[in-house]
Amino acid sequence: MDDESSRRHTKAEDGTNSTFSQKRCISWFREYTTADDPDTLGPEGMEKFCEDIGVEPENVVMLVLAYKMNARQMGFFTMAEWLKGLSELHCDTIAKVQQKLDYLRNLLNDQNVFKGIYKYAYDFARDKDQRSMDMETARVMLQLLLGRNWPLFSQFAKFLDQSKYKVINKDQWCNILEFSRTISDDLSNYDLDGAWPVMLDEFVEWLKAQQQGESTSQMDTRNS
Repeated sequence: MDDESSRRHTKAEDGTNSTFSQKRCISWFREYTTADDPDTLGPEGMEKFCEDIGVEPENVVMLVLAYKMNARQMGFFTMAEWLKGLSELHCDTIAKVQQKLDYLRNLLNDQNVFKGIYKYAYDFARDKDQRSMDMETARVMLQLLLGRNWPLFSQFAKFLDQSKYKVINKDQWCNILEFSRTISDDLSNYDLDGAWPVMLDEFVEWLKAQQQGESTSQMDTRNS
């Protein structure tokens, strides 16, 4: 059976058997791998997998799925990771994964689970040859995880663009989440003498200066 007919065969069988089959799960995994490395699903296979389940590769649900697999490297799933995540989800076909997508998205609404996913994302996305995450990757991941629900995110992203920082370390990464959850939008409960990383002290000072500048500009406009 050629690859295309095999893929059609798997799609035709989707949803016809509710019992999880490790054999079927492995067979499905192999549709996305190559003969040179049959136990690793790489970037090309990931693109096909995302296309099959109807999800863009940069969609946050793919990060949640990687978290469930405890995948070590972005863009890759090993067979062991695939089996760990999909056996836990009882998914061995395209249709079964599609039926779990809402469940995976809803995990982000659980604060404790979200914190676990957020921490996981740091080591998952960073270059394994570097101790810290480069700023370009950090911006993308922060947008993915905090962009919708943190009102100050757009200002923080602008601050990062204008700052001297080229990387984000793990302590800074974890504290950004804590800041987004505990500090009010008007910064009234931020303690400069607290144990926040210098980066966040600088962000608060920068944001207050921005707000002061806007306030002064508005006063000048009214007085002119």
